[in-house]
Amino acid sequence: MEVILLERIEKLGQMGDVVTVKPGFARNYLLPQKKALRATKDNRTTFETQRAQLEAVNLERRSEAESVGSKLDGESFVIVRQASDNNQLYGSVTVRNIAQAITEAGFTIDSKQVQMGNPIKTLGLHPIRIMLHPEVAVTVTANVARSEEEAQLQAEGRMPNEADDDAAAEDDGPDYTDMALELAEQTDLEDRPADDAEGDETEQDTQPA
Repeated sequence: MEVILLERIEKLGQMGDVVTVKPGFARNYLLPQKKALRATKDNRTTFETQRAQLEAVNLERRSEAESVGSKLDGESFVIVRQASDNNQLYGSVTVRNIAQAITEAGFTIDSKQVQMGNPIKTLGLHPIRIMLHPEVAVTVTANVARSEEEAQLQAEGRMPNEADDDAAAEDDGPDYTDMALELAEQTDLEDRPADDAEGDETEQDTQPA
């Protein structure tokens, strides 16, 4: 099916391009979302008469998206979830969850703008692409953790088990080196002959005061 694009579609074309797409893609996505028109003779004429207006509106929306994108790009958003010991989530994080986290941080994002191949099912830092406009995309990070504290460790590049290991290393347990030396000293004294020990005491008694 031939359609006229009303905006830039990634890997497909720019505004005004007449492209051939699968009928299902056109009927289920492009036409209902008003991203394209059927490439009929009447629609071609209508588009050309409205082209200047459409381009002006697109330019305004792109400018707004670039403004938001300059603040949003590179940001990290914490999403707290329960997970097993091997970091597998009990459930998953979806595009709706990502959009909600970004919106709660003060940005207006629709779940349709969140581009994820599959839902997130593990703890960790996950890069997420956000399409603010057909010509403006930014990348944010979904910091999925069991708690805010764990999210902070992940943001610092440290996993929670590493923090536990550090804490264990800093714990002042028994000094086994000193204990071994003390035991060796005691064993040496016990193994010495009795007359050697008496000789030491006699030598000490004959020393001038």
